[in-house]
Amino acid sequence: MVLIRDFAVQGAQMLLVLTLAPLFTAYVRKVKARLLRRRGPSLIQPYRDLARLMRKEVVLAESASWLFRVCPYLIFAATWVAASLVPTFRTGLLFSWSADLIAIIALLGSARFFLALAGLDVGTSFGGIGSSREVMIASLAEPAMLMIVFTLALIAGSTQLSTIAAFMTSAEAGLRVSLALGLVGLIMVAIAENGRIPIDNPATHLELTMVHEAMVLEYSGRHLALIELSASLKLILYVSLLACLFLPWGIESAGASPPTLVIGLVAYLGKLALGGFLLALFETSIAKMRVFRVPEFLGAALMLGLLATLLRFVSASF
Repeated sequence: MVLIRDFAVQGAQMLLVLTLAPLFTAYVRKVKARLLRRRGPSLIQPYRDLARLMRKEVVLAESASWLFRVCPYLIFAATWVAASLVPTFRTGLLFSWSADLIAIIALLGSARFFLALAGLDVGTSFGGIGSSREVMIASLAEPAMLMIVFTLALIAGSTQLSTIAAFMTSAEAGLRVSLALGLVGLIMVAIAENGRIPIDNPATHLELTMVHEAMVLEYSGRHLALIELSASLKLILYVSLLACLFLPWGIESAGASPPTLVIGLVAYLGKLALGGFLLALFETSIAKMRVFRVPEFLGAALMLGLLATLLRFVSASF
């Protein structure tokens, strides 16, 4: 009976992130439009777009190989698994033993690798530009992410997400400067990984500035739908990760009753609403930076991770 309940909760977690991902993307667009005194699209517009793309015929370039056709499925699978491993409304899920920060980084890195290969496969100039920029951003963002993970592992004593969430809710966490630096660094990495302003503008198709859109210009039909859904999953993954690591209050522990799980779900939805509003507010108050300044932005995130690690070692010596 317990095993069936754990399977049900884990399945609910997977369906929850898959269902909320397009809605969260639409919510961010809606808030941005309202801040700019515009009406904005409907909250169900991403679902309509995905349904329309699923019905359309797939058009492939003559130079596309089998890898180009397989990559959307691999990207979607890796991103969905990574998003499903992050605790949202309850810790101690059935697959929580694999919900490790290093494993999540590896899954996201694999999805990025296949996306860059897909951009290069057809041989177009835009795909090559987008893939080269994506790899450049990844080469700077992943070391910063690893340093932040290293800091959290030193503080909480583990890289397992449920363990870190439990530690953050305990009195042992306290107020630490290293945690504040890690939070700022992780936010900067999340902005870069999702191609948000100021790194990239997901709403533009300008040839000289786009990164993610340049790699997927040749996709259509269900392939494009899977990639768009993967991008939404990646965005909600990072917001869930920030909430789990630095705002874990409201996440229920393993063995919680159904009424308390509802409370945890409501708390998670509130965190998503707050995160989406702050993201929209940030994007409407800042301009996109030049591509040549992206290393400076991510270099600052890496330095924050290094400073957080050094402060952890210094504080531990006293």
